[in-house]
Amino acid sequence: MTTASQIPATQNDAWGFWGTMNEHASAAWPLAMTAVSNATHQPLESVRTFLDSRHGRHFADDVQNGLYQGQVLQDAINAATQRWMGWTIGRQTSKDYGIPRGMPYLTGFVIHCEIVEESLVV
Repeated sequence: MTTASQIPATQNDAWGFWGTMNEHASAAWPLAMTAVSNATHQPLESVRTFLDSRHGRHFADDVQNGLYQGQVLQDAINAATQRWMGWTIGRQTSKDYGIPRGMPYLTGFVIHCEIVEESLVV
């Protein structure tokens, strides 16, 4: 079971998921971290890297759309997670990012962000 003390803090509070969620950020962060980790079976550190990225900002846009449509925060996060897991990596995205074609979109970008971050460590 994941507890709030195990959830890594954002390293990008100005942009990414956190910055896009505005006043909902502190409540949304642990919910999104847990939902994405559970859906993708990726570690929380990898999910943090994804949520802190520009892709995390787009994920937050999807969550914000759910809130705008009247969903409560948890439901908006769950809906965005399910939607991103339902999409698959297509030919062009595979070519552009090196993510295997047909992989769930969310899983692909969580792993992609982790690989990019690891490649920047010297």
